[in-house]
Amino acid sequence: MNLTPAVLENRFVRLEPLADRHREPLRAASDEDPDLWPALYYRSYGGAHFDAGWDDLVAGQSAGTRIPFAVMMDGTLVGMSSYIDIQRNNQALEIGTTYYRPSARGGPVNPAAKRLLLEHAFACGANRVAFKVDDLNLRSQAAMLKLGATREGVLRHDMITWTGRVRNSVVFSILAEEWPELRARLDERLSAFDVRAGTEG
Repeated sequence: MNLTPAVLENRFVRLEPLADRHREPLRAASDEDPDLWPALYYRSYGGAHFDAGWDDLVAGQSAGTRIPFAVMMDGTLVGMSSYIDIQRNNQALEIGTTYYRPSARGGPVNPAAKRLLLEHAFACGANRVAFKVDDLNLRSQAAMLKLGATREGVLRHDMITWTGRVRNSVVFSILAEEWPELRARLDERLSAFDVRAGTEG
């Protein structure tokens, strides 16, 4: 697996490898939903916690253990997502550290970003892409099932979050041989956003 950073773009979003120019826009986006961080996230990128979170993203990027992206829509940063737990020898990775500002939720941003991340991962030779979701995060679990990912089970007491809460993680995955069918379903789903917007798919 030769997973590489790249600009990924479709008609809805543009994913840019994280760079210093994204720092302050990401800080502003992360501050838009302060109640979300203690409720559902392993670590906080809000308020006084942002700088340490940013440094962690950049350190992982430099070490090659993660590939973080700024998610852009119409030239504005609306969130972030990352390749993490990259296992090149096993041709496996996880997509995580995903956050969108409230105004970007519920529309095409998340499925469009997932479409780009999954396509690039499998094109680079991945056999398996996993997602680990907090068992309290019912919205994200529903999104995984809507995407067509397989729910594999629960890792009990998998993590201790930044608030000290012991977290259980629900594991989902998509395999390379499953991707063509799921991609077609995802493309059909995204085309519905074109119809609602009055544009051609």
